[in-house]
Amino acid sequence: MYQEVVLLLTLLCVSSSVVISGPISDGLLPNGNFEMGPKPSQLKGSVVKGRTAVPNWEITGFVEYIKAGQKQDDMVLVVPEGSSAVRLGNEASISQKISVRSGRLYSVTFSAARTCAQDERLNISVTHESGVIPIQTMYGSDGWDSYSWAFKAGGPEIEIRIHNPGREEHPACGPLIDAVAIKALFPPRFSGNNLIKNGNFEEGPYVFAKAKWGVLIPPFIEDDNSPLPGWMIESLKAVKYVDKAHFFVPEGHRAIELVGGKESAVSQIVRTTSLNKFYALSFKVGDARDACEGPMAVEAFAGGRKILVDTFYHMKNDHSGSLCGPVIDDVRLVAVRTLGG
Repeated sequence: MYQEVVLLLTLLCVSSSVVISGPISDGLLPNGNFEMGPKPSQLKGSVVKGRTAVPNWEITGFVEYIKAGQKQDDMVLVVPEGSSAVRLGNEASISQKISVRSGRLYSVTFSAARTCAQDERLNISVTHESGVIPIQTMYGSDGWDSYSWAFKAGGPEIEIRIHNPGREEHPACGPLIDAVAIKALFPPRFSGNNLIKNGNFEEGPYVFAKAKWGVLIPPFIEDDNSPLPGWMIESLKAVKYVDKAHFFVPEGHRAIELVGGKESAVSQIVRTTSLNKFYALSFKVGDARDACEGPMAVEAFAGGRKILVDTFYHMKNDHSGSLCGPVIDDVRLVAVRTLGG
């Protein structure tokens, strides 16, 4: 079930433009799921020995090759997908060079699981761009989450690097990394008389076919390099990108879930072409059908920028403590009449 909300507002006039892009490509990086591992001679226990020991990847620092079910003391290490993953110790990194289209916007999706510290974070970089992704908050109940990050390719070849900047007492402490994928993104465009770009959220980061937990878009992602083209994540908590195969999606195949209560918000700067007009803002909101408890309500704020914020904090009823919230989809902004007309 979902509800459709309509608001009236007045906007100021600014200019607009549309960019046309080329064909899209997406999928796992070569050995992006780390199922191809080092040779036995390149392992000391689980520690990888050799800069290029993991096929298709280059490593630095303390990197472990982890198999599903492997234990650390009394804790079973969780591998997000398949049977293998890598763990990045203090100041360790993995990197891979790939060919891309220069000037194109891309998003990277990867899965990560905490193993030690409560304040873990990751640096992800591509050539001259970088970002910090906090992973201390677990949104899923499976022991891991998938994250996304976007960049604009500065040349025909780029190097993707994931780095653990942590300095834990135990040098092996660090997150597990698995399933690294890339997707080329189309610049957002208008659809009909709707002034919201990508209002149906169909354009977004790569979603793994079997990932029933969705993909997180980290907070404070700016518009120019957002994994969710056209939208900014202006909040302290992430927003979850969900698909129809695993969640309830009101319209089409993709939507977003506001999983951090009032700390989860999305916004878009709207460019209009007429002064002194009334505009109607509408969107669909509902239950993602992911065992989330509580009333599903969303607040909308208008001005030159549209902001959608979750009204309440929610948790799943599976006793996991996992955060969840309402699903938002089909955001529309249309002119209805002129002031004084």
